[in-house]
Amino acid sequence: MSEISPETLSDRLQDDGGDLLVVDIRHEGEYDDWHVPDSINVDLYDELKDDADTAQDALGDLPEEQEIVTVCGAGAVAETATELLEEMDYDAATLADGLNGWSRVHRHAEVPADLDGTLIQVARPGKGCLSHVLVSDGEAAIFDPSHYLEEYEAILADYDAALVGVFDTHAHADHVSGAADLAEQHDVPYYLHPKDALALDATPIEDGQTVTVGKLDVEVIHTPGHSEGSVSFDVDGAALITGDTLFHESVGRVELGVEAGIEDSDVEENAATLYESLQRLLDRPDDAVVLPAHDPGSPEPPVTATLGDVKERNEDLRRDRDEFVQELASDIPDHPPNFERVKRTNVGQESVPTDELAELELGPNNCAAE
Repeated sequence: MSEISPETLSDRLQDDGGDLLVVDIRHEGEYDDWHVPDSINVDLYDELKDDADTAQDALGDLPEEQEIVTVCGAGAVAETATELLEEMDYDAATLADGLNGWSRVHRHAEVPADLDGTLIQVARPGKGCLSHVLVSDGEAAIFDPSHYLEEYEAILADYDAALVGVFDTHAHADHVSGAADLAEQHDVPYYLHPKDALALDATPIEDGQTVTVGKLDVEVIHTPGHSEGSVSFDVDGAALITGDTLFHESVGRVELGVEAGIEDSDVEENAATLYESLQRLLDRPDDAVVLPAHDPGSPEPPVTATLGDVKERNEDLRRDRDEFVQELASDIPDHPPNFERVKRTNVGQESVPTDELAELELGPNNCAAE
């Protein structure tokens, strides 16, 4: 039975993917929540588990001229689909580790920005996560890294840069941060606002503080609302790393910290706070590149937009204060899976074994308000 690695599938989909057909055999609702881009759904999960022969007719409708890649949550049931397809003379393979494996894939590309240095965006398409590596004059800083640290080590090596600091824009709710571990490995500061470093030994940052990376100044802007310790970073006036405060077409949701039991505020109060935080960002130059920590789709880096473009595209920014608060406090989308445990882990209140991290993070990214 053939397998294809998540990294190989990612590369082939990037190159063209026309000779591949990714077939997701999970239930339709699970597929609708989260799937490999451009895949199709053939809901055969129960049949493949209970009596695989009953799935042959549906699988026989798949095109014969394309290579089939079968997908499920962890890969086990998809293996049965692949075995059936091979018996039916299809060219088929299973995505190794399923969507669990797809969640590990990272891609990176340089961000076009007017800087005396280089800004690299690292996208994690299976989670919709975006992190950033800033390189200037032989020094580097990393913002919002995943716990797959080898991805960032490779970039540091490629750019021959020494890491001088690791930053989190906030305590994330959809994935476990690798920032503290990465900082410890390099013996450099892990920067996090005290309001989100509840039980962590992090280097505190505060509004207006400037951290120098090579020839560049990184200004801290305290932008609470999504979380009490949310910050954005102004990189030399040319780029805004906005975390989950400001997305290109939405803003951060405001109830996750409350519902995870780590904030004493209420949803309406957080929404009002977020409104005020956004006003501070909107005063920045319109040609600054806005770089959020997430993209709702399966991002292909670099995902960028100028602040001027975001002002035109983002309906949330056109609401007055009362309408903004009412909208965010009343229209609550589905929560990220396991967000309570993920949030508690990222503020230092819970420790998750390494072998459980992938399963804990499995699922769609739901950090935007809409």
